[in-house]
Amino acid sequence: MAELATIARPYAEALFKAAAAQAADASEWLDELAAIAGQEQLQAFAADPKVRAEQVFDVITGVMKTSLPEIGRNFLRTVIDNDRVAALPEIARQFRELVNAQRGVADATVESAFPIETAQLADLQGVLEKRFGRQLRLQVQLRPELIGGVRVVVGDEVLDTSVKARLEQMRVALTA
Repeated sequence: MAELATIARPYAEALFKAAAAQAADASEWLDELAAIAGQEQLQAFAADPKVRAEQVFDVITGVMKTSLPEIGRNFLRTVIDNDRVAALPEIARQFRELVNAQRGVADATVESAFPIETAQLADLQGVLEKRFGRQLRLQVQLRPELIGGVRVVVGDEVLDTSVKARLEQMRVALTA
């Protein structure tokens, strides 16, 4: 995984510099490219030595719901020409981190055992923004195995207040 991150970094940084004024727009089409490139069938197609780069480009742009701006088309051609289609999801992730850092925002994943209502999520967001010291964009994932509570992941920081984590702490304390 570290190798993929190393491969993706220069592409993410170059795109960030090239699309500085249009970073929000670039983030949207790059996320769509990443979702398409993350498909195993497309990766197998792109890796086939019989398939030309232009064919891969046509398939990807044909599947996209939005049209790529010129910078996006050039970026995609560069990625395809350098056989880095498999790195597109990681490129998108690193690009998003660069955009977030510029804006002072961070992506946060809130894992919950139960669905969270909008008002509760707004309250939770306020508490988490104070705790982490920056504005957060929350994405909620349901994980019933947590039993109750929430687990929040912001970058490499984790705040786990789930029942599952508390039970594990109790188990460790009792067996120590």
